[in-house]
Amino acid sequence: MSKIIDISITLDNDTISDPPFMRPAITYTAHAESAKDLVASFPGMTVDQLPERMGWAVEQINLSTHNGTHIDAPWHYHPTMDGGKRAIAIDEVPLEWFMQPGVKLDFRHLPDGHLVTPDEIDAELERIGHKLSPLEIVLVNTRAGERYGHPDYIHAGCGMGRDATLHLTSQGIRVAGTDGWSWDAPFSHTAKRFADTGDASLIWEGHKAGRNIGYCQIEKLHNLEVLPPDGFTVICFPAKIRGASAGWTRAVAVLP
Repeated sequence: MSKIIDISITLDNDTISDPPFMRPAITYTAHAESAKDLVASFPGMTVDQLPERMGWAVEQINLSTHNGTHIDAPWHYHPTMDGGKRAIAIDEVPLEWFMQPGVKLDFRHLPDGHLVTPDEIDAELERIGHKLSPLEIVLVNTRAGERYGHPDYIHAGCGMGRDATLHLTSQGIRVAGTDGWSWDAPFSHTAKRFADTGDASLIWEGHKAGRNIGYCQIEKLHNLEVLPPDGFTVICFPAKIRGASAGWTRAVAVLP
């Protein structure tokens, strides 16, 4: 029997997983509160006629497509991809991209804000004895995973810059993911680099690599430390939202 490992975070009002300006807001309505709303659809019915005067549980959510564990589409990064073609939105990405063999790169030893290089990717692949194949899903395990829920989560973990991203996509990788808040280095670290150099090309460089080769990335994964380096399948179908830059996913890893 296969073993399914949940590699997604939970959406809630309390866990710190986003900057204050973009945190989700969930309003919960319990069974007793909703009873009046249920009977309103049935003229002549009263709350007393419901079993134990109970209605339904329902939630109203104020949510960004980039809250929770989600998949960024090429449209998020830029209007074009693949050297000038219109970038595809999340509802246009081929579904086969989202159910593929997975490989985990363990970069937990790298410091916060570090930009992973192609050589570091190759060294990690050599360490685990894995050769990349087109359409495999590459998961990057950073130090951010252990900081999930803490105030410094959005500042934690290494990032994947332009060179590292193109190193993967040029080998046929079309979906990659991280347990960090962003595929790129945390903004606070990039801001310091920009202040020191004035080089605007450093900002969001991993994302913007999608202009050259269109790809999707999963952000805010979790539990990656329990995965083996390879030998598992990632299933991460995104929510189908027309024309959207991203879609939420309940990403899982399936081990034989």
